[in-house]
Amino acid sequence: MPPTLASLVQHPSLKLAVRAGADRLGTPVRWAHASELADPVPYMDGGELLLVTATNLDARDPATMRRYVQRLVGAGVAGIGFGVGVTYEEIPHALVDAAEEAGLPLLEVPRRTPFLAISKAVSAAIAADQYRSVTAGFEAQRELTRAAVAGDGPAELLTRLAAHVDGWAALYDSAGAVVAAAPDWAARRAARLTPEVERLRDRPAPASAVVGDSDSADRVELQSLGAGRRNRGALAVGTGAALGTAERYAVHSAVALLTLTTARSRALQSAEQRLGAAVLRMLLAGESDHARAVAGDLYGGLLDAPLRLLIAEAPAPSGTELLAETMEAAASRSGEALLTVPEGERLVVLAADGGAAVEACAAHARAVDDRPAREPGADDTEAVIGMSAPSGPIAVSAAYKQAEQALSVARRRGRTLVEHEELAAGSVLPLLADDAVRAFADGMLRPLREHDAKGRGDLAASLRAWLSRHGQWDAAAADLGVHRHTLRYRMRRVEEILGRSLDDPDVRMELWLALKATAASAGAQ
Repeated sequence: MPPTLASLVQHPSLKLAVRAGADRLGTPVRWAHASELADPVPYMDGGELLLVTATNLDARDPATMRRYVQRLVGAGVAGIGFGVGVTYEEIPHALVDAAEEAGLPLLEVPRRTPFLAISKAVSAAIAADQYRSVTAGFEAQRELTRAAVAGDGPAELLTRLAAHVDGWAALYDSAGAVVAAAPDWAARRAARLTPEVERLRDRPAPASAVVGDSDSADRVELQSLGAGRRNRGALAVGTGAALGTAERYAVHSAVALLTLTTARSRALQSAEQRLGAAVLRMLLAGESDHARAVAGDLYGGLLDAPLRLLIAEAPAPSGTELLAETMEAAASRSGEALLTVPEGERLVVLAADGGAAVEACAAHARAVDDRPAREPGADDTEAVIGMSAPSGPIAVSAAYKQAEQALSVARRRGRTLVEHEELAAGSVLPLLADDAVRAFADGMLRPLREHDAKGRGDLAASLRAWLSRHGQWDAAAADLGVHRHTLRYRMRRVEEILGRSLDDPDVRMELWLALKATAASAGAQ
């Protein structure tokens, strides 16, 4: 603890006596400073014990003393030490009354106690407190280091850190989810700060922030983890008051150790990715048995159950990196195996069907799609994802093609995620919402629409009715409200204008899809 007015009063060699402010002797003293200036405030930082003999003050004048004391209180002075037997034989009543009225501690310094002795006592106490803080900080470093190298994960390190700061501590992964907390009850409190952690993640590392918890009186410090400019997680430390020197040593040590642990994990993950790339190549080549042998315990469990193959693509690496980190964090929390392989701007992922990683991917996509529309031309680095149907290791090559098809559709539709089941179980018509398809349809039907626009009949509508009735003249004519001979004449005109035979099933198919595509375009407008 730093020196206080009470500890100076109790110092046996100083012989100080309290004349005012006895209820405020617990005030810390940052320094002892002697000044005979009538206004020493410009030279004060706050927290000083001001030592005076009132050589240049009319200490008997109540108005002068009230102004003097109020200025000192406003500057944050800890107290006044008045040396008697120099200018005044005793402390004047005007100063005593002004100090008592303002609540400013006033200590009487006997003539035999030099101001230098008080300054030395304060300096020695400050040095001793700093030494204790540094010693406690080094001890905290040793304890935290032992916990970090024990190989039991971050839980023990957080437990010891929480004890050192007399509060709680929590570790977040790169996605902002709580990985571990100490004590256990702190996990729920830490989870409320996820939005703050996400904001911190968007700032270059190292970054820090001090936040408050609206549901408690905690003061929480957030520190980013990561050696590069990209954050790899965050540490939260909650305490009832600002951290002291020893506590800050402990927090900085924890940040360094967790950053090293994270960097080591990233290096291990890089090696795992290289192994995963080899496993994926074997699966795509149809060598599932060899892939299973290479996968071993790391990815073997993934190949023993239905899996999904995902292909993500983004204009910047940060888009696929964020998706990978989100899925990896979810897989880690649930104990799932996850295989991720970067391929340039793409990311290929093998994940357990119905697992936490796939759900995290879907939740990420929903969050992106629910955001307000971005300004035209704004930079968007979010990944677009295609997901295969559930598959097994022997059909990964087919799953890869399914994911690519779904990715292509996701791009066209402006969606973040499209699953292959949507294509297989849905209608082909949404696939016609493509600029090239619409251009083809408009070009094919333009001669008919130009003919109709001149008032020479309704060939486009007649063609649609005839095709919808599979070429049945009576039914189509009834739909149009015309005689079947009239309809036959119109279909001959269609053939003449388009230069195509309606007896050709390919022509009928193309015309039907063209009519559907242009109808979908008109409906969208």
